[in-house]
Amino acid sequence: MERFQKEKYIAQLSIDCVIFGYKNKELKVLISKLSYGEGLWSLPGGYILKTESIDEAASRILKERTGLNNIYLEQFRAFGGKDRIIGSEYREMVRSGLKSFDPDRFDDEAIDWVTDRFVCLGYYALVDLNKVNPKMGEFEEFLKWEGVEELPHMTHDHNSIVAAAHKALRQNLDEQLIGFNLLPETFTMKEVKELYEAVYDKEFPMNNFQKKILGLQVLERLGKKYTGAQNRAPYLYRFKK
Repeated sequence: MERFQKEKYIAQLSIDCVIFGYKNKELKVLISKLSYGEGLWSLPGGYILKTESIDEAASRILKERTGLNNIYLEQFRAFGGKDRIIGSEYREMVRSGLKSFDPDRFDDEAIDWVTDRFVCLGYYALVDLNKVNPKMGEFEEFLKWEGVEELPHMTHDHNSIVAAAHKALRQNLDEQLIGFNLLPETFTMKEVKELYEAVYDKEFPMNNFQKKILGLQVLERLGKKYTGAQNRAPYLYRFKK
């Protein structure tokens, strides 16, 4: 494997992606188990090539992890504490892990670069979980979907990044009507309500919720969902293009 080419990237600036999915009435996040260290978990992320914009870098990282194009993507915050990475309890574990993982690829200079202070640009993405075929990066043992309330302790400040992304998602869900990116192409009103309840972690009365969502005039009503009892079947909807 070739030497890590740090000179290709912008120094001390990185991207971490909170990839939200939704399944079985639960908001989930895609996280990675790192190949080095002991029990190290992380958000999918990467560095920014000198030849690309920050949005292009985020889209590239997401395409590499999900295999999908045209994902809803939002930059929500920068994380730049003065002790970020260099003051992390995980820094020495990462350093020793990288050195033993592939000493030919990561010499001392490259390890110093990777574990220096980095300003992180946080992005969140919304995907139809059923369309994603997670793809591992070179430092990852595997990727998994985990409930947003059940995440393990992750490296550095990644748990705080998820919490901030979740807060931003709640703030933007109504204003930008982005929640439909988490659903399949067609859905019932009950499924929309369950999604909102998972994001906000509270219940919504169906009558008021349905009136509110239909009042936005962003949904197209289709035929009824076949259940074997068509007279009681719910209507299917899709988001207007």
